[in-house]
Amino acid sequence: MTSNAVLTPVPPPDPEEPDDGSASEMVRLIRDSWAAVEPQQEELTRFFYGMLFSIAPGTRDLFPVNMEVQRSRLLRALVHVVQMVNRPDDLVPFLRQLGRDHRKFGVFMTEQYDALGTALLTSLKRFGGDVWTPQVEQAWTDAYSLIAKTMREAAAADQGPAYWTGQVVEHQRLSWDLAVVRVKPNQPVPYRPGQYVSVEVPQRPRLWRYLSPANSPRRDGIMEFHIRAVEGGWVSRAIVGHSQIGDTWRMGSPMGRMGVDRRSGRDVLMVAGGTGVAPMRAILEELSRWGGNPHVALFLGGRTRDDLYDLDAFTTMTATNPWLSVAPVLEEDPAVAGAEHGTLADVVTHYGAWAEHDVLVCGSPAMIRATVSRMLVAGTPLDRIKYDPFTLD
Repeated sequence: MTSNAVLTPVPPPDPEEPDDGSASEMVRLIRDSWAAVEPQQEELTRFFYGMLFSIAPGTRDLFPVNMEVQRSRLLRALVHVVQMVNRPDDLVPFLRQLGRDHRKFGVFMTEQYDALGTALLTSLKRFGGDVWTPQVEQAWTDAYSLIAKTMREAAAADQGPAYWTGQVVEHQRLSWDLAVVRVKPNQPVPYRPGQYVSVEVPQRPRLWRYLSPANSPRRDGIMEFHIRAVEGGWVSRAIVGHSQIGDTWRMGSPMGRMGVDRRSGRDVLMVAGGTGVAPMRAILEELSRWGGNPHVALFLGGRTRDDLYDLDAFTTMTATNPWLSVAPVLEEDPAVAGAEHGTLADVVTHYGAWAEHDVLVCGSPAMIRATVSRMLVAGTPLDRIKYDPFTLD
C-alpha cells in the first residue's frame, strides 16, 4: 500500500461480521484501535513517512516533492481497508487491482513492502496509546501481511505493461474550472466501462490522480476524461489550466468494480454528481450497443444548471434508447423547470429503497458518503450498491 492509494467515501460498516470467531475478533480489534488513532491522523501520517524514508531511503523517489496531498491519501487508504476488512470478497479484488496498479512505480520488492509494514505498525503503536495491546498488534500484523501478499502476487502475475503512455490530442475547456481532455495511448488500455485509471501528467510528475474514462473502449483507443479543478487541487488545476496538445501522460492499470451485469435480470439505478457522470456515460455508451437492456434510471446532480454540463448528451441518448431515463437534480436554482430539487441523497431516497435494483454511485466523496448512507438507512441492500474510491485530486 504505497503512495497513491485511494480515498474512502464509505458507508457505515456492514453489521454482518464474519462467522469465524478469530476473523471477527481481528475485525473488532482493528476497527476499535483505528477509532482511537484516527483523531491523531495528521501527526500519525507525518510520523509514518518520516519513519519510512528513514528505514528505506530509496522509497522517497516514489513520492512527489510536495507531500501535503500524499499524506492524506495514506489515511484514506487505511480507512478504506479498515472498513472493508470483514468483506474479503470486496477487499481482495481491490488489493489485487492495487497491486497491479503499483507496477507503474517500477520493481516494488519484498523489502519495500516490509519497510512499509514496519513504518505502519510502528506509527500505529506510537499513537495507539493504551489500546495498543499485543492482540491489537497481531491483528494489524496479520491484516498487513494479507494486504502485502495479495498485492505482490497480483503484480507478479500481471503480464501486461506496467503503465501505458499516451498523447493529449484534444483539450477542450468548458468553463474556468472544467475541461474535457482526450488522450490517445500508444496501445489500447484494456479497461472496462465504469473503471478508472491512475494518471500522471507532465505538469505534476510523480503525483498520480485517478480519472474515469467517459467513453467505452474505441477502435482508435482514444480515452476521454472530464476534469474539474478542485480547491487546492494540484493535478486537477494543472490539467484544466495548463494541459497542451502533445503532452505525454502515463496511465496505470485499470481499477474499479462499477459496471452493469446485463444478465442479472435487475434494473439499474445510477446516481452521479458533477464529473461523476463520466463512468456512467462510458457504461451507457457500451449498453447502447445492445438491442435489449435492463431499465436504467440516471439521477444527475449538481448545485446549479451549469454543473450539469453533460445533460444534453444524456437527453439525446434517451431518444434512441427507451430503456434509459434521466432525471436532473439541482441543489440550487429552484426556478429551473424540469429538474428535481434537493440533494441527490434526498431525491433518490424519496422514491424508496430501490431494493430490487443494482445501484451505481459516483461523485465527490461527500456526495457518495451521503447518498450511500441514506440509501442504507432507506433499506437498500449493501451488496447491491457499487461505488469506487476516488481521490479529490
